[in-house]
Amino acid sequence: MRFADIIGNEDVKRALVSMADTGRVAHAMLLYENEGCGALPVALAYVQYLNCPHRHDGDSCGECPVCSRISRLIYQDLHFIFPVNSGSKVPASAKPTSESYLQQWRKLALKNPYFLESQLYESLGIENKSGNIAVAEAKYILEKLSFSPVENGYKTVIVWLPERMNAEAANRLLKVVEEPPEKTVFIFITHAPEKVLQTISSRCQSFRVLPGSKEDVGRVLCEKFSFDAEDAVSVANACGGSVGVALHEAGGTEEYSLYMDIFSDLLRGAHEKNLLVVLESAEQIAALDSRERQKAFCSFAGDCLRKIYMVQQGMASLAGLRQHETDFFSAASGWCGPSFCEKILGQLDRSSALIDRNVNAKIVFCDLADRIFLSI
Repeated sequence: MRFADIIGNEDVKRALVSMADTGRVAHAMLLYENEGCGALPVALAYVQYLNCPHRHDGDSCGECPVCSRISRLIYQDLHFIFPVNSGSKVPASAKPTSESYLQQWRKLALKNPYFLESQLYESLGIENKSGNIAVAEAKYILEKLSFSPVENGYKTVIVWLPERMNAEAANRLLKVVEEPPEKTVFIFITHAPEKVLQTISSRCQSFRVLPGSKEDVGRVLCEKFSFDAEDAVSVANACGGSVGVALHEAGGTEEYSLYMDIFSDLLRGAHEKNLLVVLESAEQIAALDSRERQKAFCSFAGDCLRKIYMVQQGMASLAGLRQHETDFFSAASGWCGPSFCEKILGQLDRSSALIDRNVNAKIVFCDLADRIFLSI
């Protein structure tokens, strides 16, 4: 992955190039992105630039053996940590770690480096569970970093979603993150910086990886994923600047249709004061087959509220509505009062947090539906 392969985020790329060129390489960095906006490609391009012996004009050469190994994710001093859980693709007796799933990680990241958290879990075969980064990961990294470098460059650890790291793992890593061995770099990629343990985030130099413009997302879809120009424009208008979301929605129409049906039934039932329909919608959300999908619905519903708010403010052209959505969101904007979207958005965040804490889903979504029923 070269910087030239990444469309957008020019300021971040310039800052990373400057760090490498001046030799003032941060030993720990936190890249904050909205899900699917390209922080992993940025991190990989930086690692490649940092280690390329023939870098020039602000980019790696892309041709030397080092660039080749990094681009294929087989560079021996590049390590990945990501949320995992037990699943069908690892022996039942083994304690799952990122190393157990490295083959699946590489395959997914090479095919689509903008992947979403739910897509990772599906690829690992743990889609019905929540991933976490446990203390076994910290022990693995400490062991790897205790060895001399295999290559003649930087040892790099990319931690994807440090917000999934438990306190014990973070405490094990704290010392090495604060005072790493020479020529060692930690790169943390997060979707929720407020959930990253303060002991970790306070020791990192932070960079914001911004969502792409509609034009940039369209270019990525056309140039990197062979989309037809018309399809790319349609999907780019409704993805909130996230290539990952655009790819997911383009290929995941069944899931989108399910979530849209539930949300529209829930809102319509609340508007018509039909409590039975509202409670049936809550049951459907709770019946989704994993906590990750339940949280994904909350995220989807939050995006729907954003569209309703934009329509209410007379900015429908900026809401990214698909053609078949227009009638519903126009009607919904009339059903909802001026403070409804803000109030329920907070409740969706609360529901997602409660699901993360393993609170009973039926209770959580019955409560959410009741609040929607009373607020509309």
